[in-house]
This record gives sequence, C-alpha cells and structure tokens, in this order.
Amino acid sequence: MTDEELVSLAKNGDTQAEIELFNRYKNTITKFSRGFYLIGGDVEDLIQEGMIGLYKAIKGYNQNKDASFSTFAQICIKRQIQSAIRNASTQKNLVLSSALPITDEENDELGVFLISDGLTPEQIMSNRQFVQDLKKAFASELSPMEHKVLKNYLQGLSYQEIAFKTGQSKKSIDNALSRIKKKVASMREHLFDEKIV
Repeated sequence: MTDEELVSLAKNGDTQAEIELFNRYKNTITKFSRGFYLIGGDVEDLIQEGMIGLYKAIKGYNQNKDASFSTFAQICIKRQIQSAIRNASTQKNLVLSSALPITDEENDELGVFLISDGLTPEQIMSNRQFVQDLKKAFASELSPMEHKVLKNYLQGLSYQEIAFKTGQSKKSIDNALSRIKKKVASMREHLFDEKIV
C-alpha cells in the first residue's frame, strides 16, 4: 500500500495502518533526530518529538494538495523537532540550551551549526565563535576512526552498518561511540565553562 492509502486508513481509525506508517518513517525520524544536539536532553527525546510530528502529519495530511505524504511528513517531523528545541531554550542560557545540528550535508563533513531564530546580532556572533571552538575541539579530540564513526552514526546508520562500512567489528563501533560520548561531554563542559566565565 502507498503512504497515502495508509494515511487514509489511519484517519478512519485503522491502528495497523498507523503502526505501519510509524514503522516506515522510524529511520527517517531517527536520522533527523541524530542530526541535532539538544543540551539537557538526548536523541531519544528528539525521536519522540519526531514521532509527534509524524502523528500530526498523518492527522493533517490533505490528499487534494499536490505534495506527497512523504514530503509533508518530513516537513512536519523537522518542524516538530525544531519547535521542541526552541521551546527548550531560555533567554537566560540561550547558548547552553540551543540546538546544534551537527552535520553539514552540503559538504558531507562533520560540522556544527546553531539554530539562530530570534537571536540578536551579538548572540549570533557569540554563537558562531562557540561553534568554531566546538569544531576545533572535535578535530583535535576525536581520532580519525572516531570521526568516521560519528559521521556515519549521525547519518542514521546502525552499529552493524557502520561496522561494515569502516571494516571494524560491531563491538569496536560500540566502544568508539562510548568514547565519543564521553569526549563530547567533556568538550561541552570545558567550552561551556569558558563561555560562562
């Protein structure tokens, strides 16, 4: 069945059709969620927001419009995740609670960029410097192998897929991601301490 047919059934109360749509879009939601970093939260929080976005897409999709459900759903998922990130931000600690999309899809490189909606020019400049510092920290703290693993992980690949792509064992990938998480936490803490002082 097409996505559009499943949406029609789901709108009429077919739970199985709704479950099928969630299964189809689970990887898309995970990929979008991994592309953002929410300080004070984790990727699971963003995945849940993505699921809410998909639910809204199912309920709000109009088949009479020109857009496919896939296009409409991706927009709803991204907006829900970005909305959750903005809602988590406070003016008091804006730099500390901003979302950081960690991938640069155009250049296919690991990068770090802040969502800057509603920021003053001074805050934007301060955030840009913070992003540059964070990128330098990634370059100096992560090994080439860890850099590859993180890049593939943020693209939504499973541990098994990353292992195959990098020629490493699944256990090595798991260990690398554990090291990366510890290093990122340490980098974040160090950079934020500098920012606060």
